[in-house]
Amino acid sequence: MTRSDRRALVSGSLALTGALALTACGSSDGGSGAAAPASRKTHTVSTAMGDVKVPEHPTRVVVLDTGELDSALTLGVKPVGATHAATEEGFPSYLPEDEVKGIKEVGEIADPDMEAVAALDPDLILTSKVRDGARYQQLSAIAPTVMTESTGTAWKENFQVHADALGRKAEAKKVVSDYDAHVARVTAAIGGKEKAAATDINFVRFVEGADIRIYGRQNYIGSILADLGVGRPAITDKAKDGFSYDVSPEKIDLADADVIFTSTYGDPGRAKTTRTMKSGLWKNLEASEDGKVFQVDDNLWIAGIGYTAAHQILDEFQKDLTA
Repeated sequence: MTRSDRRALVSGSLALTGALALTACGSSDGGSGAAAPASRKTHTVSTAMGDVKVPEHPTRVVVLDTGELDSALTLGVKPVGATHAATEEGFPSYLPEDEVKGIKEVGEIADPDMEAVAALDPDLILTSKVRDGARYQQLSAIAPTVMTESTGTAWKENFQVHADALGRKAEAKKVVSDYDAHVARVTAAIGGKEKAAATDINFVRFVEGADIRIYGRQNYIGSILADLGVGRPAITDKAKDGFSYDVSPEKIDLADADVIFTSTYGDPGRAKTTRTMKSGLWKNLEASEDGKVFQVDDNLWIAGIGYTAAHQILDEFQKDLTA
């Protein structure tokens, strides 16, 4: 399929429908997704949408979420295109500038510009069902599309899918080994497993247009805290679907813990960050009185969702708790 063909596929619904029909009829393995060019060797990747044939070593990769961007760069693959968060332009600031330089922005996360994606002539698209499931057929008509089921808690499993799709499974083993070693070093630095388990830690996220979120265990940062073996307050077990327990500023005392990490998504005023942290309830929290409240970068601690982000989080965690 030529670049002009791909552009045509996203220019109108009739052209797209016809292309999808041809794709379905031409599939030889019964899997989902557009077939890779016949002139290149392929391998099959198991995805949330079924088996997909992808090039053995894709060279023009488009990623549609921060986790996929982190995975690709961690594995030494520079995407040709990527989406960005709705609240900002550009890519997460924790990523090295030289590594993201030249990557073309193709719209917002969960709302990619399909024509911009097609114009890059990708040979692989990485995303998740929770972000782009409704666009799967359109994306598959452009290039083989590998979707994981969701994001967040499953980041380690997703990374393995990304590594498989990118032909970087050997490199992935070293990435995991390095992370495990880093976790062990940080746990030792903060006093060892026993002290870590005895230290209750909460993560509080202020979100513009929503209630304040006390994060539970079933999310990206929750999984890193679990790897470190730190304690979590009882309130985390009340989190809806394990993700977060949401409160108003008037109930922020429920977030108390030995240590609190906080971040803000959006404007601090509209997210109630300023109002809450000036309140008597906040100032009377044990963590606040002990000087154990640490404000961190939301783009890193919440939106990173990958191993490169995790290493930086571990470094900050150790620095804050051993200062």
